[in-house]
Amino acid sequence: MVFGFSAYLLWGLFPLYWPLLKPAGATEILAHRIMWSLVAVVAILGVQRNWGWIRRLTGRQLGLLALAAVVVSLNWGLYIYAVNSGHTIEAALGYFINPLISVLFGVLVFGERMRPWQWTAIGVGTVAVVVLTIDYGRLPWIALGLAVSFGTYGLVKKFVSMPSAESLAVETAVMFVPALVLAVTLQAQGTAEFGHNGTGHAVLLAGAGLVTAIPMMLFNAAAIRIPLSTIGMLQYMAPLLQFLIGLLIQHEEMPASRWIGFVLVWTALVMLTSDGLRERHRSRRAAPVPPADRVPEKAG
Repeated sequence: MVFGFSAYLLWGLFPLYWPLLKPAGATEILAHRIMWSLVAVVAILGVQRNWGWIRRLTGRQLGLLALAAVVVSLNWGLYIYAVNSGHTIEAALGYFINPLISVLFGVLVFGERMRPWQWTAIGVGTVAVVVLTIDYGRLPWIALGLAVSFGTYGLVKKFVSMPSAESLAVETAVMFVPALVLAVTLQAQGTAEFGHNGTGHAVLLAGAGLVTAIPMMLFNAAAIRIPLSTIGMLQYMAPLLQFLIGLLIQHEEMPASRWIGFVLVWTALVMLTSDGLRERHRSRRAAPVPPADRVPEKAG
């Protein structure tokens, strides 16, 4: 629980970190995040002497992880842009919507049948998007982009089935050369900020690697120790913290119509979570009990 809580706490505090990297733009921050994440995760794996998995890596896994790398890079870049351009609350909305997107992927990709409460949650979520579209005067494309990209990333990783540290090493290795080319190009054009704003700023940019790798390692440690249902409940902590940071610290606008949209999203999540817990309880009760070798005598 401590590992899981710590992971989601750090993810929830991300909106406080990326503004520290200004005046670097989102693309430069993304490039350094990818490059220094590879350095950080390789260092962690080196300390653990964990290299045997490389020999077991298949071509299929490598291809899927390359696809995951592209998708998560888009997600990272969009999130950094959202936070540093004053759209932290909309970014939080994306991660609130993400469980609804995951349910839709289950239907579209795995042919799962949705239960009535799931249909209701999806319907309420759709109404919320309509309300927020009217409120923003545009489609909430940042929120939808983050939800779809992270949902796709999770879907691809489901087919790979590899621990987070090892998969993050492959993903960042795949994107390392494009990120390096981007960083060098920005330096050649004279538009890069790395190395031009003092040592502290350079250290913060490099620190994006540890900021990315540490919560991933904590999450992996939690995922193998506590039930998935518990992980599912903890996942709402990160967008809630991001929402509160956007509202209370960054003082983003939150008119009444936007509150209505968010309340509808939260209502949909309550429906979805409650239905999932009920279904898990029913499945456990319906599971066959293995026969005992003998019936124990009654006490007394």
